[in-house]
Parts: sequence; structure tokens; C-alpha cells
Amino acid sequence: MAETKRLVDALVRSRRGSLAGGIAAGAALGGLALIAGLGYRVFGRETAAEAGRRALKAEDVSDDEAALYLRAMVAATLADGMIDAQERARLDAAMDEADLDAAGRRDLERLIADPPAVDEIADRVSDPDAAARVYAAARLAIDPDTVQERTFLGQLADALDLDADAVARVEAEAGA
Repeated sequence: MAETKRLVDALVRSRRGSLAGGIAAGAALGGLALIAGLGYRVFGRETAAEAGRRALKAEDVSDDEAALYLRAMVAATLADGMIDAQERARLDAAMDEADLDAAGRRDLERLIADPPAVDEIADRVSDPDAAARVYAAARLAIDPDTVQERTFLGQLADALDLDADAVARVEAEAGA
């Protein structure tokens, strides 16, 4: 659904709107483009400049893929067992920016109340490129500043069969 794409886009942009450096081209295009660009660059298939030229748009991402990104982002956000005031404010602002209707807001709140487990997320991923994009979405959702968040990301990378080099590439760009 278009609402999910708008929400994922708004959530990523809320954390990355002022980026400089390697992923700035993707940030200018929007959150979905940033996720996809990171996923492609993990395996050396695209540079940041190529991501900008490719100009990925929200319609290039399937509804199912956007929903999977959102599930990974929510699970990452809740990895430490709670949503703090800053995270709640970001979620509320993203819901407003995405113009979520009441049903969309209820769906997100249900997802927050019952976030998916790492294996549930990984089971929906069918190839290494998709795995890199899902990991990138989760990583872009958080600043892994707690042991629980870092553990979640490690477990997600393992479940997605991402090697250490792929994780390091996402970290290098997402952590910038």
C-alpha cells in the first residue's frame, strides 16, 4: 500500500535528512531510494552517484518489500524493549508526514505492540540483494547505542546470511 511506502520513506528521511557524504545522493531522493541504494552498493553494484542518477522512486519498490522494510525498522526500534520519547516523536512525525489515515495508524500501533522476530523477517527474504536492503532499513531506523540494538543487528545479519564485509559496508554508510 502506498501508505507503507510513504511511512518508510518518512522514517528514513527523519533520521537522515541532513546527511553529507556517501549516501547524500540517496537521501535527496528519499528514504526508499536510500535503502535500495545501500543494498545495491553493499555488493559493489552501484556507487552513490549511480544511485542518484538512477533516481529510484517509491513506485519502484513493491508493497511487500516496503512492508518488510517497515517490519525490520519497527523490530530494530524495539530491540531494546521500548520506544523512548525521541523515537515516539519520530514515529508520530513520520505518520503525520506520510499522511497515515486512522487505519494505517492502528496497523502501525499493532506492529509496534507485536514486533516481528528476526527469523520472521529473514524468512521473507529470498536473495542477497534483498537481504542487504532489509538490513539497511533496520540499520537506518536506529542508532545502535545499546547492547540490545547491536545484538539485534548482529542476529539480523546472521539470519539474512550477510557476511561481515556486507555489514561493514552498510555500517560505513548508514553510520555516517
